[in-house]
Amino acid sequence: MIPTSVLEKEQTIAQPGFNRWLIPPAALAIHLCIGQVYGFSVFNLPMTKLLGITQSAPTDWNLPTLGWIFSSAIAFLGISAAFFGKWVEKEGPRKAMFVAALCFSGGFFISALGVYLHQIVLVYLGYGVLGGIGLGIGYISPVSTLIKWFPDRPGMATGMAIMGFGGGAIIGSPLAVALMNHFKSSTSVGVWQTFVVMGAIYLCLMMCGVFLVRVAPPGWQPAGYTPSVQPKKLLTTANVNADNAIKTQQFWLLWVVLCTNVTAGIGVLSQASPMIQEMFKVSASVGAGFVVLLSLFNLVGRFFWSFLSDYIGRKRTYMIFFGLGMILYALIPTTGKMGNFLLFYGGFCIILTMYGGGFATIPAYLRDLFGTVQVGAIHGRLLTAWSVAGVLGPVLVNYIRESQINHGIPKAEAYTLTMYIMVGVLLVGFITNLLVREVHRKYSIGQETSS
Repeated sequence: MIPTSVLEKEQTIAQPGFNRWLIPPAALAIHLCIGQVYGFSVFNLPMTKLLGITQSAPTDWNLPTLGWIFSSAIAFLGISAAFFGKWVEKEGPRKAMFVAALCFSGGFFISALGVYLHQIVLVYLGYGVLGGIGLGIGYISPVSTLIKWFPDRPGMATGMAIMGFGGGAIIGSPLAVALMNHFKSSTSVGVWQTFVVMGAIYLCLMMCGVFLVRVAPPGWQPAGYTPSVQPKKLLTTANVNADNAIKTQQFWLLWVVLCTNVTAGIGVLSQASPMIQEMFKVSASVGAGFVVLLSLFNLVGRFFWSFLSDYIGRKRTYMIFFGLGMILYALIPTTGKMGNFLLFYGGFCIILTMYGGGFATIPAYLRDLFGTVQVGAIHGRLLTAWSVAGVLGPVLVNYIRESQINHGIPKAEAYTLTMYIMVGVLLVGFITNLLVREVHRKYSIGQETSS
């Protein structure tokens, strides 16, 4: 039994001489685990055969039904991040990470029961609701801590941690496939057993991050670092609290920016394995490999683009995301019809670097506009955009695919219309990002009554 005092924020204040480079590994221990959500699509096809085993039975679940597991998890990620953001700031990262570990692993255990009993509602409640709450709390728990430990490189710092979320499927996808292969039999596809084992593994790994994390002492600055006193464009020297932040135009512009960037990428990730199998007639193992490849570039992009944003600025970075993304999405149907694996894979890999880069860059974008005092809570509220995108993206892919197939379109071409719709979504994001300006000082802490 863990003493509750160990989880208190006061117990996590770093002692003199603490190495700040231990904080990114602590954050990675959480993010690499909860990032498994991006590899959930490897369960989709096996879960359509829970009763039929070798093929879908009439009472088995279909892909649109299963798509809501992922969507609900992402929806509750954003809702919980928004709801618990100020609590995370108040209680500190250790307690938040501990709660996240219990929720995320608990989601696996409840889902295992749902699969065993063939009750989809239990899977929605387990992985979708409880697991989604663990995702949200776990996702934001290290962000504010990292920014305060690395004021000299906020983009790089958040990128180092959040890249773990993007890379979680690199571990989770092959692990899930290997476990399902191990547990499958003539009476089971091995899904519920896999959920139990993965829940236990992730609980242990996340606890490593819980006890490694520390918060910076008040007023701490890295050696040799001197904050700039020269005002820079889109970079504030003031602080805005979470309640005032949502009153600003900039918050809602960034909400749309994040929502459009996520919508365009998350739909593909949610159905990556089935999509590649249907478009190129490849095996489930190749589908899992495609998920791993996308996750790898998702991971790399989170560090590369957030690191680059420290030099070229957050706004320019997002202009690249949207501009290049529109071109690549427009070309995807053509490369698919050509049957060119290299171009098809390459296009999606670049798209996924920008998708991941958007997540890693947004906390630093918020820090630039609103300061550091409540950036974690502001980030949590902004992640409601992820909730919306987590439903919108997969729904577009799943239901447009289903509609296209019902109208006689071959499965290999059923994703074409969705790709063109995503071009329009990215155009909205491009225009919205152009409109971002500095936050008026009347919203800053200490300025409300004097303005």
